[in-house]
Amino acid sequence: MPGYELPVGTCLDMCPAAERAQREKERRLHRFEVVPGCRRDRPRADPQRAVKEYSRPAAGKNRPPPSQLRPPSVLLATVRYLASEVAERTDASCAEVASFVADRLRAVRLDLALQTASDVETALVLESALAVLLAVVARLGPNATHGPVDPMLLQAQVQESFGSLRRCYALGAGPHPRQATFQGLFLLYNLGSVEALHEVLRLPAALRSCPALRTALAVDSAFREGNAARLFRLLRTLPYLQSCAVQCHVGRARRGALARLARALSTPKGQTLPLGFMVHLLALDGPNEARDLCQAHGLPLDGQERVVFLRGRYTEEGLPPAGTCQILVGNKLGGRTLEDVVMAEEEDEAVDRPTTEGARSSPGGCELPWARLEGKHHPSSSLMCLDAGRRAKYDCFRLHPQSSDYRVNVCVQQTDCEL
Repeated sequence: MPGYELPVGTCLDMCPAAERAQREKERRLHRFEVVPGCRRDRPRADPQRAVKEYSRPAAGKNRPPPSQLRPPSVLLATVRYLASEVAERTDASCAEVASFVADRLRAVRLDLALQTASDVETALVLESALAVLLAVVARLGPNATHGPVDPMLLQAQVQESFGSLRRCYALGAGPHPRQATFQGLFLLYNLGSVEALHEVLRLPAALRSCPALRTALAVDSAFREGNAARLFRLLRTLPYLQSCAVQCHVGRARRGALARLARALSTPKGQTLPLGFMVHLLALDGPNEARDLCQAHGLPLDGQERVVFLRGRYTEEGLPPAGTCQILVGNKLGGRTLEDVVMAEEEDEAVDRPTTEGARSSPGGCELPWARLEGKHHPSSSLMCLDAGRRAKYDCFRLHPQSSDYRVNVCVQQTDCEL
């Protein structure tokens, strides 16, 4: 409406009193919002736990008065509450938590859009809300489609959140201390997207040179090239929030790496590879997950420790297994709470970089763990390079001094081995 000025919210509660009374009357309170110990047939809203729910704006509907809008400081406190008290609940399923948190964060974004707020305040609220949303979505795991939440709706809300935040960055001068981090999260969440990469490459050079964005660009590059070893090496080093953003692409990346292994190693008689090698290369959570991944793609097992690559046996049916991602995501909180991660001005740029015995990088190449390769290979045999995802020659196949295992040294560029 021309000449209309947006109001400033004055509601100091996470849920306006009028809405609490209405939802209590209509029995539309979520169990997270009721007074503890009250009767189930007469639930009462707890002012300290009730959070404003999302209500879609409708044509002809009056704009909410300032008393129904929460100012940025209250919105930020609401996001903090959702991160600390709701997202960490252990008495509810991850799907129930994600459904509740996503709806309440959607209401937070709507309240912010319907009032006057500075660019700095807006960015701070949107950043915190997006961080919580990424975390609860990542915790859903592979069984999200069977819960009371629609994964496609959650994905749409994440993209909507990124859009709102990036528009805020574009319209305001800042300062925005976490802009590089969240621009990197945008690229990681949209890994492989040409449009997302184009948007990031259009950012100012000073912003692109920040460590968070450089790391995100490196991950995107390795994903595009099919460089599985470098990709998962980078994913191991990502902080928790970045790992949450990229988790939705892990299953596809593992399937692509397994397909390249099958093309490179499959023979009519079958060639075996240790499951331990698969666990290391694809950052799996253990041999059991490696077995499940191989069997899901039609690859037979030789006992409990080796996978057999038989020509023509590799298959792809349905979506790739999501996996549990404890190594790549779950273990990276490192004793911190989600609130610590969400409200931090800047997360550490890297986590502990795990080292695996028998695997190290060098200027001339990247040594992979010991692997028994059945059959005879001449040192000059041309195979698909496991590390670079392209045709290359193995530097050598030599016997382990104390066993009949071959040691594989893959020739790759130094930039493929180091950040």
